[in-house]
Order: sequence, then C-alpha cells, then structure tokens
Amino acid sequence: MIYILIFPLLGLATACFLAWQIKKIKFEHEKANKIASFIKKGSITFLEQEYKILIIFVIVITILLFIFLSRPIAIAFICGAIFSALAGNLGMRIATTANFKTAIACQKNLIGALRIAFNSGSVMGLIVVSLGILGISIFYLIFKHPQIIYGFGFGASLVALFARVGGGIYTKAADVGADLVGKVETDIPEDDPRNPAVIADNVGDNVGDVAGMGADLFESYVDSLIATMVLGSSVLSLVGHQALLIPLILAGLGIVVSLIGNLVIVLTKKGGPQTILNKGIWSAGILMAVTSFFVLKLISPAGMKIFGALLTGLISGIVIGLITEYVTSAKYKPTKKLAQSSQTGAGTNIIAGLGLGMQSTSIPILVISAAILISYRLAGFYGIGIAAVGMLSTLGITLATDTYGPVADNAAGIAEMANLGQETRKRAEQLDAVGNTTAAVGKGFAIGSAALTAAVLSVSYIQIVGLKILDLNQPQVLVGLFIGGLMPFLFSALSMKAVGQSAEKIVQEVRRQFKEIKGLMQGVADPDYTECIKISTNAALKKMIFPGLLTVITPILIGFGLGKEPLGGFLIGAIVTGFLLAIMMANSGGAWDNAKKYIEEGNLGGKGSDPHKAAVIGDTVGDPFKDTAGPSLNILIKLMSIIALIIAPLL
Repeated sequence: MIYILIFPLLGLATACFLAWQIKKIKFEHEKANKIASFIKKGSITFLEQEYKILIIFVIVITILLFIFLSRPIAIAFICGAIFSALAGNLGMRIATTANFKTAIACQKNLIGALRIAFNSGSVMGLIVVSLGILGISIFYLIFKHPQIIYGFGFGASLVALFARVGGGIYTKAADVGADLVGKVETDIPEDDPRNPAVIADNVGDNVGDVAGMGADLFESYVDSLIATMVLGSSVLSLVGHQALLIPLILAGLGIVVSLIGNLVIVLTKKGGPQTILNKGIWSAGILMAVTSFFVLKLISPAGMKIFGALLTGLISGIVIGLITEYVTSAKYKPTKKLAQSSQTGAGTNIIAGLGLGMQSTSIPILVISAAILISYRLAGFYGIGIAAVGMLSTLGITLATDTYGPVADNAAGIAEMANLGQETRKRAEQLDAVGNTTAAVGKGFAIGSAALTAAVLSVSYIQIVGLKILDLNQPQVLVGLFIGGLMPFLFSALSMKAVGQSAEKIVQEVRRQFKEIKGLMQGVADPDYTECIKISTNAALKKMIFPGLLTVITPILIGFGLGKEPLGGFLIGAIVTGFLLAIMMANSGGAWDNAKKYIEEGNLGGKGSDPHKAAVIGDTVGDPFKDTAGPSLNILIKLMSIIALIIAPLL
C-alpha cells in the first residue's frame, strides 16, 4: 500500500507542474482577458452556490450514517464528497485560465494552442485519478476493511450526481436559449457578442462539461476500484493475497502510462490535432496492456486470467469508443445522413436522430455482454470488476482529451467575442471539432464502465444480503424490477424538462434585450450578460434538488418497504434501462451536434440556410440528451447500487 501511494503523488505533482506552466504563460489582450475573466467569475460563483446546497445534503446524510451505521462509513462519506468536489473544482479553475490563453495562442499557430488546451485537460485527468487512488488507499490503510470504502464511493457519487445534473441544466439551458434566438430567429453567428446568452453558455461549458464531468468520472473511477476490491476479498484462494490490491496496482500503472501518453502528445509536432491526440491515447493503451501483463504475471498465481479480464475491459472500451465515434462523427455516413435529413425540416432531422441513437445501442450491448461472459469465465465476478478497471485504466489521458474540448470551445467563443480575427476563430473551431469527437468517445467509455461497475455493485449487494436467486415468481420482485426500469426514464424526464423550462426563460430574456436595448443589434450597445447568467444559475440550483432526492430516497423506500430481494430486482431493472437510455441519448446528441457542424462547414447550404436552422433545432434536442440526462444516468445506476450496499446490513 505504501508503494501504491507513490503513483497518485506522482500524478498530483505532475498536475501541479502543468498548472504552473499554464499560469506562467503571459498574453496581453485587454478585451479577450476581460471576457475570460467574466466566464471564470461566473463559473466559480455557480460552483460556490451549488456547494452551499450540497453541504446541507452531505451533513444530513453524514448524521444518518453515523447514527444508523458506523462512524468510519460516515467519515469515508464526507471525504468522498470532498474529494469529488475538489476534483471538479480544481480542474475547472485551470480550464477557465487556459481558455483565454488557448484563444490567443490560436493567433500564432494551431499546435501551440493544442498543447495549452490539452495540458489543462491533463491537469483534470491526473487530479481525478490521483485523488481517487489516494482516497481509497488511505481509507483502506486506516480501517483495513474494504466495505468501509463504500462510504467513500457514496460521497463521490452523491456530489457527482448533483454536479452533473446542476451543471448540465445550467449549460444546456444557456446553450439552447442562445442558439434558438441567435441562430434560428435572428441569424447571427455563434458566440456573437451581441447575444446576451453567450457568456452564460461559456460559463455552462465549464460548470457542466468540466466541473460536472470531473466529478462524474472521479465517481466512475472510484466506484470501479472499490467494487473490485470488495469482490477481491472473496477470491483470495483463486487470485492470492494481492487480490484486494490488484485494482489499485493497475490504477497506479494507469497513471504512469497516461503520463507517457501525455508526453507523446506534447512532443509530437507533425499531424493534425486528432492525429496527435490519437497517438497519445493509443500509446497509453498499448503500454497499459504490456506493463500489466508482466506485473500481473509476477504478483498473482492467476495473473494471466486477471490479465485476460483486464484486456477484455480495455478492448471493450476501445470498441465502444470507436462505435461511438463512427455513429457521431461527421466524417462517417450516419451523421452525414442525419445532416441530409435536415433538408426537409427539423421534424425529419429529429426523427432521424432518435432512430440513429436507438439503433446505436445494439453493438455496445453485445460488446458489454461479451465482456461480462469472457471476464466472468476467466475470474468470476472479480474478473468483471477487473474489466471495468481496465476500461478506465487510462483515464488520466482519456479524460484529458475529454476536458480539452470545453477549453477549445471557450477559446472559439472568446476569439469571436474579442474580434481576434477569422483565422484565429477558424483554428479554435478546428480544436473544438476534435474536442466534440473526443468527448463522444469519452462518453462511450464512461457508459460502458458504468454498466460493468453497476453490475458488479449489484452482485456485491446480492452476496452481502445472502440472496441465491432473484425469484421472479414473487410479485414484489417483479414490482422492484419495473420500478427500477422506470427510474432512468423518470430521472431523464425531470432533467430534460428542467432544461426546457430554463431555456424558455433564456429565450424570453434574449428576445427582450434584442427588442429593448437600443443599438444592440447594430453593435453599438452592450447586452446585459449577467441577467442570463442569473437565470441559468437559479434554474439549475432549484431544479437539481428533486432528481437528486429521488435517486437517494427510492432505493431506501424499496429496500425497507418491499424487502431485500425486490431491491435486487430494482437494481437490475435500473441498470438495463439506464445503460440503453444513456447510450441512445449520448449518440443521438453527439450526432445532432456534429450534423449541425457539418452543415456549418459549408455543406448543404451552410450557415443561415434552412437545413442549418433545422439542424440547430435538432441540436437543441440533443444538447440535454448528451450533456444533462445521458451522462447523469451513469451516476444514477451506480449511486442507487451503492446506497443499496450501504443499507444492506439494516435489511
């Protein structure tokens, strides 16, 4: 355990070094700096207000855990919540520092700007994986009992859910409102400084796609490690005394190979942004496979079986990522066909996007099914856990390429608002386009790992409460199964409606300012950006509370109201529908977004054309799909499983 702590400390040291490098870069541009400062201030203000609400939840749950369960679980819960919030907050602060510098660097060359944006993403990636390993290792060293660490995962999951839902409502309300009035009604460019909602949109990118995503993937990473460690305690005879530590050892290796992958990206000087990022990601993946082979062979009698499970997860994640890229990238037929459907209006665009998302669930389901069967055959349920760990093993670099996207998006917005020139804007948009693809691939990894981790957590629950089977002849079990299947739909409905209602208020405010502020459309008067920021903030903070409460309370009511076996059925129902719905939403949303961008590149009539307006409307449906409801489902299915595990001793 002491040696394992070296890996996260190395990761944190590197993150600090990269953050220092970004901060010491000095660029001078008064207008661009002013806009970036506005974005940073709005982002930090939102997080501070969000944390004030979260603190209340954390305190109440801590007291309940202390009274009904144990002090160690309560302490672990608090620390998990703090670490999750810290991961998102620190990553967002460096992202809001890097966006201005990326925009200015785009004036000089594309590669320099890519490095700044990617290094800021690396800070987030390394902080997430390092804090995750550090927190789990410390609690295991102190309490020597892996089940105590479920409290740490509970805290991480709770904060992640609120951060994802709150940040997602904020960012998509502003984005949808800005697009509907700006692009469809008034036909002004994206990120035009005359649009009052553009600053709120850029703030939303940071609180949703950086802070929210950081907390989300911290939770995914931590839960996969915890679930596998706990299962490790039951397979000591098969795997050896290192079974509990193998997930942490593999995670530590993941930090090292991610650092090497980061170095490959920084040192590569030739090729486009996508080619450069792919070199780093593939380098890390190959190195992970090679190093884990030798390490596992050395430390465990079942090393080759565990390596097989790890490789299964790693390959499954890559396949799901590639399928996601194929479905959502404008380079390939599905998204091009979706763009062509816009020629006959928004209705056909939306129908085609929904159909594409639904169809795209088939291969990921088969891949995950194959991964479960293969990894179980190799090392039982422990093998399934190892497969989930393998899928997230190179998170240090995959999250870096994911977080890089919002930084590039902000840079493009700053370039437009600060009038940095057409060439600068074009370079920033090139970086942003790559970011959309990496984000879609990252979502594929997150969804796949969530399914495996939630399955392992559910199995752990079934083992802890002593169930041999889930008897479908019992009506209570069927009721639990159906209510579990309902939860992802109900949760998604609440978050989608929240975005829609908040976007309505943004649309009304933007219309009011266009109408009432004289000289605004002529560019001689400034809009009131703060009002749109205030609307998005208030809506997000109010509307994130009920979905969060529903997620926490429902498994408790099922467990104590219907019993431990119906709660098992509830978890299975939620995993199946949650996984399918998350894939459908992520892929539909990504394809709608890139179909719009494909038209904006000059295809099918280009910007301002009727197909473009239809594609923008499709994208406004896809925005809350891919950035609010969809990614939140990953957290939902794991959080409910962890709550079931926490209350299991009381059932």
